[in-house]
Amino acid sequence: MSNIVLKGSTSGDVTITVPAAAGTNTVTIPAATGNLPLSNLTHVTNRTNAIPLIINGDMNITQRATSKTGITGTTLEVQDRFACVMGGAGTWTNTSDTDVPAGQGFVKSNKWDCTATGSMEAGSVFAIRYIFEGQDLQLLKYGSGVAEKVTLAFWLKSPVTGTHIASLYQFDDNRQVSKAYTVSSADTWQKVVLDFPADTTGVIDNNNGAGMGIELAFRAGTNYSSGTLATSWASYTAANQYVGQVDACASTSNNIYVTGVQLEVGEYTSASIPSFQHESFGDSFARCQRYFQRYTQPPLIGSANANNSVARASIGLFPVQMRTAPTASQSGTFSWFYSNSHQPTSTALAASYTDVDGAEFDITVSGTGMTATHPCSVVQSGSGYLSFSAEI
Repeated sequence: MSNIVLKGSTSGDVTITVPAAAGTNTVTIPAATGNLPLSNLTHVTNRTNAIPLIINGDMNITQRATSKTGITGTTLEVQDRFACVMGGAGTWTNTSDTDVPAGQGFVKSNKWDCTATGSMEAGSVFAIRYIFEGQDLQLLKYGSGVAEKVTLAFWLKSPVTGTHIASLYQFDDNRQVSKAYTVSSADTWQKVVLDFPADTTGVIDNNNGAGMGIELAFRAGTNYSSGTLATSWASYTAANQYVGQVDACASTSNNIYVTGVQLEVGEYTSASIPSFQHESFGDSFARCQRYFQRYTQPPLIGSANANNSVARASIGLFPVQMRTAPTASQSGTFSWFYSNSHQPTSTALAASYTDVDGAEFDITVSGTGMTATHPCSVVQSGSGYLSFSAEI
């Protein structure tokens, strides 16, 4: 990028030199006279990414549900794009909650409520996880001498004070780096800003597979905490991932809240990190649909044709191309219309074909009197829905 030159009419030019590295950079402007009121220009921010790298970091999108009880293992149930890594950590309820840090523009948080404790074992683990596609992280230039540092920021309300660990994991070359931070006040919103070194060795493949994951830990047994914390990028060793992590899973009174998760290219402090980029609900929703889509109402299923006792319904194009051919699932009941009659289907609704752009289903209907090739339609009835998952 070229330098910026402000042309003066009589008093000379002002040249703003573009900084060599990403960050917040202060530019001193000469005193202005006449019609050049530059006194309010105090700094410029060089932000590498035009849109947030993390999708749904404000926890607004919850396509699957707004609450899920009885969680005991690794799953993704509520907040789009944010899963948990769990084992031997008791039983939890994950909820979309309205408890958020004041004055930050957030309206939802990712809440985890411990409903039953489990004993600490060597393999016990609980962390909140986010995974990037490899092709979305090529701007980090990992595996080269000009690889970029990154800064992770998030708002956290933890039920326990003390050392907490955030970790990055690079899938393609099985590498890790971790960072410790301190929660100074329990059950209080705290903004955490952590800078991570560049990885000049491990390469993130340019594809739609898992490139890098972020994990925020809240329990770690000795399998994950008995070594030396990996504060520099290195080959993955489980024992070095969460060294020093306090246990936030030891009481049914414990609630964990997270929101405002962002990843910035470059090294920042709590004073210099760019503010959280709030996307519109529609933009964030569309980005989430690349990984998961759920439908409950027509015209999702339509343009069907009767095939004796089977109606084949083509869904057509998804509104957003999915990451890969999704796994389809069906819940609840559907109804079909044929010759002005309304009849329920059976429980069978099998995906005969899925692709990144759409899907086709064979729907077995109950009732008689259909003629092959005659048109009919199939619609949602009651609480029925179709889901398509292309999660990493």
